[in-house]
Amino acid sequence: MRHSIKTRVKTTALLLASTMAIGVNAQNESVSYNVGADVVSSYVWRGVPQEATKGTPNIQPYASLTTGSLTLGFWGSGSFIGNVKEVDIYATYAINKLFSATLTDYNWNFLQRYFSYGSGTDHVFEATVSYAGVESLPLSASLNTMFYGADKKTNGDQAYSTYLELGYPVNESAKLFAGASLMESAAYGTTGFGVTNLGVKVSKSVPITDKFSLPVYGIAGFNPTRNDAFLVAGVTF
Repeated sequence: MRHSIKTRVKTTALLLASTMAIGVNAQNESVSYNVGADVVSSYVWRGVPQEATKGTPNIQPYASLTTGSLTLGFWGSGSFIGNVKEVDIYATYAINKLFSATLTDYNWNFLQRYFSYGSGTDHVFEATVSYAGVESLPLSASLNTMFYGADKKTNGDQAYSTYLELGYPVNESAKLFAGASLMESAAYGTTGFGVTNLGVKVSKSVPITDKFSLPVYGIAGFNPTRNDAFLVAGVTF
């Protein structure tokens, strides 16, 4: 069974890479690139702090290539004092204006060589389906399930950690969010269903010159499962 899953993972990755290559080489397809970085006061992921030293700033670079409906991207995070290191790869396919599907390859352990995907891998593969919402009801949703890799139960079985998040824009600058782990998960620290991520994100642009503004944001959140609160400030370059 594990061999079958590993084969499907490798096949999916190869298909995504082949699709991207075809799109890049197609003369009628435009290709766009995006690169940048966020600097955050601390790294909190889905309501869960991702570092032993709470409140340590992180720099989070990203880069992506988009051709047609397909986006291939890279994302990482590194603590200013070296406690956190993460390098992720993802592929997103925009099904239409409302729905998209994403495959993400997470790695935040680095216990093996990076491209080691066999038994005992420290990578985690996650499948995501996202809904953008409509103008009359701008409620967004994403459903995320880890289906292969280092997401394990205490008995060694695959945990299939699943996270659901809803988002609602209050206005152009503020967005409410609510997220929950739907089952037992070591990744989210839940023994069953548990709300891990409630809060608001507020964004604005700070004018630096007549022609340049710096995007900044603040996130105030609460993790009821951990009985914990967090406040994150971020700057996007």
